[in-house]
Parts: sequence; C-alpha cells; structure tokens
Amino acid sequence: MVADIIIKNIGKLATMKGNEPFIGKAMNDIEIIENAYVAIKDGRFCDIGIDDGYKHLINQNTEIKDAEGKLVTPGLIDAHTHLVHGGSRENEFAKKLAGVPYLEILKSGGGILSTVKSTKSSTFKELYEKAYKSLDRMLEFGVTTVEAKSGYGLEIGTEIKQLEVAKALGEKHPIDLVSTFLGAHAIPVEYKKNPDEFVDILINEMMPKVKELDLAEFCDVFCEDEVFDIKQTRKIFKRANELGYKLKIHADEIVSLGGAELSAEMGCISADHLMAASDNGIMLMADKGVIANILPGTSFNLNKNYADARKMINSGVAVSLSSDYNPGSCPSENLQFVMQLGCLGLKMTPNEVLSGVTINAACAIDRQSEIGSIEIGKKADLVIFDAPNIEYLMYHFGINHTHCVYKNGELVVNNKQILNKETESILS
Repeated sequence: MVADIIIKNIGKLATMKGNEPFIGKAMNDIEIIENAYVAIKDGRFCDIGIDDGYKHLINQNTEIKDAEGKLVTPGLIDAHTHLVHGGSRENEFAKKLAGVPYLEILKSGGGILSTVKSTKSSTFKELYEKAYKSLDRMLEFGVTTVEAKSGYGLEIGTEIKQLEVAKALGEKHPIDLVSTFLGAHAIPVEYKKNPDEFVDILINEMMPKVKELDLAEFCDVFCEDEVFDIKQTRKIFKRANELGYKLKIHADEIVSLGGAELSAEMGCISADHLMAASDNGIMLMADKGVIANILPGTSFNLNKNYADARKMINSGVAVSLSSDYNPGSCPSENLQFVMQLGCLGLKMTPNEVLSGVTINAACAIDRQSEIGSIEIGKKADLVIFDAPNIEYLMYHFGINHTHCVYKNGELVVNNKQILNKETESILS
C-alpha cells in the first residue's frame, strides 16, 4: 500500500481511539504517541506509527508534511449549535448585564422569539451566507464536524428553510453538518394560551414533513419552565421515535424540571446544558448511557452557574462539550475558548476536555464509527495545533492555536488560512 499523504514528526499525537464514549477515568487516561506519524489514503487514515516507520508507504507521488513537533488531535466536533439564523441580539446585552432574567426577556418578545422574527424575514441566500461565514470561523478553530439545529421558525416554512440551508452548507462547505429539528424551541406568541395546540401541530404536521423531506436526523426539545414541560416533551419524543428520529434534549438549563430524568427514560443520545440537573437525573443518565453535552460558553456569557461536570464524570456519565453557538446566549464560534472554559469553569482536566470535543462529541451525534479519533479506517479529520501539548491549549487561553486542518484527508487550513475558499454564493 502507498499513502497519499504522510504527516511526520508529530511531537504528540492524541489518538482518542475507540467507537464508544470515554467514561470516568478513561476521559483522562488517553493515548498520546510521541514522535509519531499518520498516513492517509483516499481520505481516511491508513496507518499510524512512530519515527520513520512510514517509509514503506511512500513513492514519488506521496505528499509528506512535517508537523515540526507540534500537537496533533482528531478534528474537533461541535455537537450543539444553532448555526442557521437571521439577525443578532446585541440589543439585549445591556439587559443581561443589568441582570434581567432570560425568561423575562423571552416573555417580552425578546430572546428566541426575536430571532424567530429575523429568521422568518431573511432569505435563503442571506441565511446561507451568514452561516457560511460562521462555519469558516469554526473551521479556523479546528472544527471539522458541526451539529446544526433549526428552531427559529416555529412554523413549517421557516423550519424547512433553515434545514434546507444547513443541507446546502453541508454539501458546499468543508465542514460536515448533522441536522437536528428543533421546532419545539419556544411557544409562538399566538399559542401562549394553548401551547398543547402547538405541540399537536409539531407532532402531526411539522415533524412528519421534515422526516418526509429527509432534512433532519435528530429531534430536540427545549424542555424548560415557560417553554415545554415534561409531559409535552415526552409526547413530542414518543412521536419522534415513531417517525425514526434520534433524540436530543435541552434539559435542566435554568430550572431543575426533570429533563435529565426524561432523557434517560426516552433513550436520548444526549442531554444538553444540565446546569440545574438533579443528582437522580445524573444517576439515571449514567445508567442509560445518555451523554451529557455541556455548554460552558453559555454559562460564561450569561454569568450563570456551570454544570457540575466533575459530579457527572465521577458518576459515570460520558461528558462532551459544545459551543451552543447562537445569537442570544452564546454568540461565539470559538470552540477552543469553550475547551478552555471546560478547564477553568467546569474543572475538567485538559485530557477530559479533549475527550469531550472528539470521541465523546462524535458519540453525541452518532458519528463515532467515522470520526472522533485517529485510527485506521476513520475519516482523516485532524488538527495540527501550534502547541507542544494538550495542556498548553488550555493554559494559553483566548487565542487560536490552530496551525493546519485536514478534512477527509484534504488540507483545508494552512498556517491559519482557509484554502480553496468559495468566493461566491451558490446563488450568485
């Protein structure tokens, strides 16, 4: 066998090998290979070794890249974003600084409902080009796969528009996208007095149509006080299961409502946020193998308590970390900063954090057989960081450590610059 690409002289290679989430001590006890190389053929890893063990894999056509002793990890995975949306919400910033609660902002027509209005009035082209810029920023930070939710339509036309934008982005941008239907993101104003009527529209009209069009793999619900209660969320999930969706849940973000418990009951792949999760909910998640997808950037931006990641890890829950990129509670595409908050806010070790944005994040979007680790047969998604070790990534915070990014074996970021960037909209 001859490799297409050899990346040699890797100072430290974090492999994250496996197709199962890392749990407990395994999140910290990760494999690090020094003086390593990786070989790539047809967009996938074909060999991993040390020193010059790659020589039998090369011929005159093999491209050889010198990592110059830098750190190499799997491509980062952002498993919770609200990528496609219109407008922004800086007008709410002063209210947040003044301590106005989010649920109060929502009641006054702000928050999610404000973005719903902007998204409805935005054209497909406007949403596409705005989200494309965000994906570029994510790629520059080493992100190679992104989960993207709808949820800023709350009616079928705009929800489908968001999901169609995400599909088009996935076909055009180097980053792979995984789509989630989040029609149950807020109660529309016109259904505030009868939210159950909106739930019926979700399960009888919107969810079947989205599935018929094959626009979303996952179904998510914002289970929270003043939004969707446990009974309503359970009803939505039962219908989602019937339609063939995999399940995610915004759980116990603000109020301990029982979302963590429901995630275990309904077999969710992940429960996200969890700042107010109960001890019982955490125990049930561990028992049922629900991944805790924690979003520390949101806690940072809202100046709220962080989820208790240490308790979750010690209780046997697999933890992943994501940005929650959205225009309200976390308007940042910087997953590296989220990783640093994983250490500084969640008190996770650097190795645990890396587990949380690679193999565990892959499991949170059911892509663990393809991505999340550097091992033979998986997609050749990797990041070369301008750092000597994992600890340095977390220690030197607030900057972009990315040097190069490979996606499906193709160099897409070199010396912090995106290569082969699309210069025109698909609609121009």
